[in-house]
Amino acid sequence: MYTGLLHTHNLFRWLVLIVLLLAIVSAFTGWFSKREWSKRDNMLGLVLTIFVDIQFLVGLILYAFVSPLTKAAFADFGAAMKNADLRFYAVEHILMMLVALVFVHIGKSKSKKAAIPVKKHCSAAIWYSLALILVLAGIPWDRAFF
Repeated sequence: MYTGLLHTHNLFRWLVLIVLLLAIVSAFTGWFSKREWSKRDNMLGLVLTIFVDIQFLVGLILYAFVSPLTKAAFADFGAAMKNADLRFYAVEHILMMLVALVFVHIGKSKSKKAAIPVKKHCSAAIWYSLALILVLAGIPWDRAFF
């Protein structure tokens, strides 16, 4: 079960990154070209939010129930904080991804509520970009290509 969930989490990361990049490019081009907010922009934000939510749910299942890394970290949390790998999985990774998830939701919400199309694109561009920075910082790149 652990291996299957881990592979799902690993592969789904690429879908999240692709949709996140598409949403960012669309938001920035819409912002700078002052284009109208389109159904496509709305759909990209919705798909991004759904993908990030699914990815976080799979990660949360790994984190709380099946990962031997987090089980080891929680067995002796003080020692885990002194071990960079265990600390990364027990604290840093989940915290960065949770904040990235919140940023995606803020970007979707602010772009939905803004009255002016340029503001919609601006909000989406800023919040999705902040989420991307956190996602890239929180990915365990040493394990990204197995």
